[in-house]
Amino acid sequence: MTPEEFRRHGYQAIDWIADYLARPERYPVLAQVKPGELTDALPAAGPERGEPMDAIMADFERLIVPAVTHWNHPGFMAYFAISASEPGILGELLATALNLNGMLWKSSPVVTELEQVTLRWLRKWTALPEDWFGCIYDTASVGSMHAIAAARQAADPQCRTRGASQGLVVYTSEQAHSSIEKGAIAVGIGQDFVRKIPVDAEFRMIPDALAAAIERDLAAGLRPCCACATVGTTSTTSVDPVPQIADLCQRHGIWLHVDAAYAGSLMVAPEFRWAFAGCDRADSLVTNPHKWFMTPVDCSVFYTRRPDVLRAAFSLIPDYLTSAADPRAVNLMDYGVPLGRRFRALKLWFVMRSFGREGIANLLRAQVQLAQDLAREVDADPRFERTAPTPFSVVCLRYKGTDDENRRIQDHVNSTGEIFISGTVLNGRFTLRLAIGNRTTKREHVERAWALIREGAERL
Repeated sequence: MTPEEFRRHGYQAIDWIADYLARPERYPVLAQVKPGELTDALPAAGPERGEPMDAIMADFERLIVPAVTHWNHPGFMAYFAISASEPGILGELLATALNLNGMLWKSSPVVTELEQVTLRWLRKWTALPEDWFGCIYDTASVGSMHAIAAARQAADPQCRTRGASQGLVVYTSEQAHSSIEKGAIAVGIGQDFVRKIPVDAEFRMIPDALAAAIERDLAAGLRPCCACATVGTTSTTSVDPVPQIADLCQRHGIWLHVDAAYAGSLMVAPEFRWAFAGCDRADSLVTNPHKWFMTPVDCSVFYTRRPDVLRAAFSLIPDYLTSAADPRAVNLMDYGVPLGRRFRALKLWFVMRSFGREGIANLLRAQVQLAQDLAREVDADPRFERTAPTPFSVVCLRYKGTDDENRRIQDHVNSTGEIFISGTVLNGRFTLRLAIGNRTTKREHVERAWALIREGAERL
């Protein structure tokens, strides 16, 4: 492809993106294809000879787009949003063009240093401790796995040479994300040694139950090594009592990890920092700018106050990756499993500079307000009930009927192509779940979702 051809097709792609972001609702939010439909529509083998870009772009529009569930759609309320903004897309475009690998400082200094600077800015914006070390992974699942690996290293320093010892225990709540359990599996602790602590009526981990579980394990000769608290659980966005959990961790020498993948972005707005009380006492914390910070997926920020332990768990330097020692030359490959590291900080830097702290805070405030207003509408309708508190921007509700009736309401809403909602199970009952978080979601979209839910109930 010549520079002229690249420029022409690049303009074509940017025009498509601009039109798409301006009117994503012209597409049904939920992909209207059956399993295997796209696979059957594509050739069984790749072409022997290159094809013209015009044909490829035409097939993108004809075949690829119909199979897309549109996460950038204002009616996407099924899961926590991964809302991509124009500044973030431009940053991603330039990072892709540069095509850097930041495994070592010297392999591309900008990858390491911009990541450190950007995460320092984020610490200041969110009032997290200034001395925390930060790095970017792809997802919170990977970040939490690294936290559990660091906790294992702290409890059993020989584990990296002889393998994980039996009897290390991880604690989390019944409402925690499944990535915590997966992380324990991945680092060799095992599912049998993951304790799922009961929750209270507001779906928050019960500290007394955690304390009792720790005491039982100690009495059985086991070694508690990690407790994972959540600020903004996946089903309900509940907030675990981090200060009390931190007290228990400090008393027993347990690594405290905080999963704030969804809600962590709210720390930029001071009025929401009540939810993060005690997080400054954590050993590690993860938050996802690609969820609620207008940054394209993937970009998950991991902070720790004990980077020496993380480095001890993962640093492995073969001869071909040795470099001159310099206290300011951080080699990010030493702080995790990945050797190759994309230039993820660039898109976050673009977003932070373009919106500013107050711009992002105002967007989040508006979306939380939409959820609070919807919660009041639900409370005022005698046919429905809220099944969980609404501290942030997720509303859990159900029709006062059977689980099957609520599933039929969900199916009705999703069949319209206008709105996409999800469901969960709370206290043994199927519950509708609306997660407001897309940058383009406005009041009319939330009102339409509520109207479709009521319409679904009327059709029962």
